[in-house]
Amino acid sequence: MRILVIDDSRTVRRLLVSYLKDLSIDSAEAGDGREALEKVENEGPLEACLVDWDMPVMNGLDFVKAVRAKPELAGMKLMMVTAQTSFNSVAEALAAGADDYLMKPLTRQMLEEKLRLLGLID
Repeated sequence: MRILVIDDSRTVRRLLVSYLKDLSIDSAEAGDGREALEKVENEGPLEACLVDWDMPVMNGLDFVKAVRAKPELAGMKLMMVTAQTSFNSVAEALAAGADDYLMKPLTRQMLEEKLRLLGLID
């Protein structure tokens, strides 16, 4: 399994990659939605993306919409991992096609539970 971590903060990307490694999950990284979309389209199979909302170039919500507009990517799980905490933000992300939502700050255990709920780990 391979998961793409999308966040403009290198520190947050490194933290999430570390958590995934602890769970024996391979990962790739992108610093914004446009870079992430290129990786999704060109770098082979990815089972899921962890998507920050607030990023330059292409934000996370626009990334989710772009992925969901591609039928060939319908099976990819998308989880928003963001500091956007309002009910409206959660509802907007889910309506756009995100499969789940995890609010920052987070722990490895929180991420693990969400990945389990998405059926990505046992």
